[in-house]
Amino acid sequence: MVFFRLPAAVSAVALSLFVSACTSSSDLLDDVVTSSVKPVAATASNRDCMARAMFFESHRSSREGLIAVGSVVMNRVESGEYPDTICGVVGQKNQFAPGVMTRQMNSKALPDVMAAADAVLAGERHPLVQDAKFFHTAGLNFPYPNMHYVLRAGGNAFYEKRGKAERAAKGIRPQAQLAAAGRVEGKGARVTQVAAAPQPQPQPERFGAPQPATATPTESQIAATQAAAEPQVEALSFDIEPAKADAIGALIASTSKPVSGQ
Repeated sequence: MVFFRLPAAVSAVALSLFVSACTSSSDLLDDVVTSSVKPVAATASNRDCMARAMFFESHRSSREGLIAVGSVVMNRVESGEYPDTICGVVGQKNQFAPGVMTRQMNSKALPDVMAAADAVLAGERHPLVQDAKFFHTAGLNFPYPNMHYVLRAGGNAFYEKRGKAERAAKGIRPQAQLAAAGRVEGKGARVTQVAAAPQPQPQPERFGAPQPATATPTESQIAATQAAAEPQVEALSFDIEPAKADAIGALIASTSKPVSGQ
């Protein structure tokens, strides 16, 4: 067996990469705790293609929505069912917004989009996206029984496709139940944090009268309140071929999302 002595600096870099690949970490994403996986090379093409998917497919004011779109892109890259490069996935015909690879990204939010793209390339993922590889504009409805919804963020509804056997074993979550499940942009994490928070102590006296302590609401109470307060979206329904279902959300979104100004 042959051993090689590496310089100290090289050894430190190698150790760092090994640890980052074998452990998981977390960081705060708005109010959501994100997960971390093995990073991807932050080449100029990877950054540009990832940013383009985020820029044209999500509200640029929502970092959570941007990270969710990036998580879907990476799920497709790693699935073996789609192109194995970021640019290949984003540029695939009829999958993302028309002109996603050629239109100009003119917006004051572009630095935030690029930062989110860098974060996904560095390994950040939205934990609620999980294995989902599909999304469409939130509020649109489709007559297909295999759509299991996992998240609504950045103006999009993210979902998995479940086969007949998996549906029979696990069921599906309709889009309308995302709010009650705590899977609407930031609300799930806030529910967890509130429910786990310690009971507040009475505040000091102000203006001669003691301030009563406020009871911490339970998780079920918060979820019910959120569901009741959730705005009703006028949904559209389309009678289309199943093969075109994945692209319809992006095609419709392209007519309503401005190229600039967000």
